[in-house]
Amino acid sequence: MAGSGFVGRVGQVLSGMFLTRPEPLLMLSLALLVGQPAQALQKTSFLQPVRYVVAPQGARQLCSDNSWACSVSPRARQISRADLAAIDQVNRTVNRQTRSIADIIQFQEEENWSLPTSRGGDCEDFALLKKRELIRLGYPAQALLIATVLDKKRRGHAVLVVRTETGDLVLDNLTNSIKKWSETGYIFLRMQDPRTPSKWVSVATAY
Repeated sequence: MAGSGFVGRVGQVLSGMFLTRPEPLLMLSLALLVGQPAQALQKTSFLQPVRYVVAPQGARQLCSDNSWACSVSPRARQISRADLAAIDQVNRTVNRQTRSIADIIQFQEEENWSLPTSRGGDCEDFALLKKRELIRLGYPAQALLIATVLDKKRRGHAVLVVRTETGDLVLDNLTNSIKKWSETGYIFLRMQDPRTPSKWVSVATAY
């Protein structure tokens, strides 16, 4: 069972995440999340933005290096159940063809958000490649949102959130299964703003 060490790690994440000092109430809410999967507390099919926060360290040059990753598609349409087969194919293809390699090994730095190289990529690089491929297939960029989470072992991780007409789904390099965000067992911390993907927002996964 996770203990105070986990809450401390969450506090460290938040200290570099919020534009202002984390509120005690928010810290208490996160403490209550220890050991509880997201679906135990969620009340909506969509992740709920709370406030603007600073981008993850590795993503602060993302928009200048890859403008498509922060773009808003014109004439955006909703993603429906009929689109899931194509989305699933992209998810599986990227997972199969991309080798997992840590940024510290490949770039000698902790965080380097970029498309995978010939050597492979880290979790956020998988998410970026999936986002690019789905945009190329005609899906709206603002419905494809990179999110940072704490995984089931409460380690930092990144995934791609696909905002469909019925709820938010998660594309993950750790599994080929596409799941509702509330079924991942992850704690969602922040994601690209659905209205302005060049900005980042904190996420409320419990009320």
